[in-house]
Amino acid sequence: MVIAAHPDDAEFGPAGTAAGWIEAGSIGWLVCCTSGDQGGEDHDANPFELAAIREREQRAAATVIGYAGVSFLHQPDGALANDLALREMLVREIRSFRPDAVLATDPETLFYDGGGVNHADHRAAGMAAVDAVYPAARNPMAFAGLARSGLASHKVRRLYLFWSNHPTIWVDISTSIERKLLALHEHASQIRDFEGLDGRIREWAAEEGARMGVAAAEGLRLVIIDDDEDEGPSVADVDAPLDPGGATLD
Repeated sequence: MVIAAHPDDAEFGPAGTAAGWIEAGSIGWLVCCTSGDQGGEDHDANPFELAAIREREQRAAATVIGYAGVSFLHQPDGALANDLALREMLVREIRSFRPDAVLATDPETLFYDGGGVNHADHRAAGMAAVDAVYPAARNPMAFAGLARSGLASHKVRRLYLFWSNHPTIWVDISTSIERKLLALHEHASQIRDFEGLDGRIREWAAEEGARMGVAAAEGLRLVIIDDDEDEGPSVADVDAPLDPGGATLD
């Protein structure tokens, strides 16, 4: 499961990783906390119309990557808050889809090492995802109404944090970077210079790939919540699609 603040965040983020893992056999689901209704430069634009456009673009991009589906939580763009309401929504998504791993923005990234400020919504979505994963989703007494309605507690075993200043693993996306770029092209309301963007994405991916000796890679900060040994002998079968030989520890 990938949890992101806005439409297009997942494509700018770990889309190559998600596409590769899905191709290797994983089933993916994307959650967008907002619909990106402030993602424009015209103050007279109708935010509801923009949100509808961006949701269509995100669904098209998700199809390119191969997600089984997309959920939009319709929280306020530009004012996303890591509150109990958002946490319950994310716990509902996690307990419904029951992922082994969740990919989310690194909430500790305030300033990027290369320059720039991380959007407040990105930080809020990342922290909300972390809090939903642990301990809320696995605690049957947290949001007990969900359990009473049939959504039993669920343990997510891995967190992969993207846009991190402190990546700890690199995933080979040499065979999936083209799908990442094609998915980004679906966000026509946000991107003006596709050729220039493609060049920058390829350059960034090549820099990350050089760390593991491949043509292109994405760096992620891995947080192990449950060791494989804790899950018993069936773990190898469950974990295989998540790490299909394209990740390396630093």
